[in-house]
Amino acid sequence: MAEQFDADRVQTVTFDSYSTLVDVDAAEQALADRVADPKPVSRLWRTRSLAYTFIANQIDAYQPFYEMNRDALQYALDAYGVDISTEERDEILAVYHELDVFDDVRDGVQHLVDEGYDCYVISNGNPEMLDSMVKHADIGDLLEDTISADEVETFKPAAEIYRLGAARTGTPIDQMAHVTAGYFDVLGAQHAGMQGVWLNRKSRPWETFGGDPALTVESIHDVADELADQ
Repeated sequence: MAEQFDADRVQTVTFDSYSTLVDVDAAEQALADRVADPKPVSRLWRTRSLAYTFIANQIDAYQPFYEMNRDALQYALDAYGVDISTEERDEILAVYHELDVFDDVRDGVQHLVDEGYDCYVISNGNPEMLDSMVKHADIGDLLEDTISADEVETFKPAAEIYRLGAARTGTPIDQMAHVTAGYFDVLGAQHAGMQGVWLNRKSRPWETFGGDPALTVESIHDVADELADQ
């Protein structure tokens, strides 16, 4: 059980990227022109991509997330018998540079900045992916920096990436709030010493494993409101 969220402790706010700032479900559209039934292919692509990162942490098989994503996409295509060229596969993969941005992102992060909080991204994405995401989301002027798993060659939810975030921001880790749509990311952040904020835009049930988030919100504005009330 996580401790109750303590807004008074928060000095710095960090965000996950994929599923938090940009919508990975939009990748399904990139499959639609080439796959008869894109939904299950897209779902398997995403779940395999995450699974590969978890496994890589345990068997020292790190490779940049873009390559993980490529291998996961190829598996999903193979699993559903989709026969396309490598060039077409890479065109689908490239959608990760231009994923749809959630409606609350720009104004929500601006709200936090206006409240006096430094905002960062901590992500599994490699630096090139994060650069394009920040540009596409039009939040480069609001973020202090992006922090990539590539720098420690270890993926979430390993504690190393959150500790890197604390070191880079210059903030004690217990004075950081990490906002993410991923349950494993909430748990990883909290295990490392941050306060985990679950961004639950789709009103899904929380996982029954591993403890609870310190705070659950429906939008980034809710995070800002919570911190503004301190």
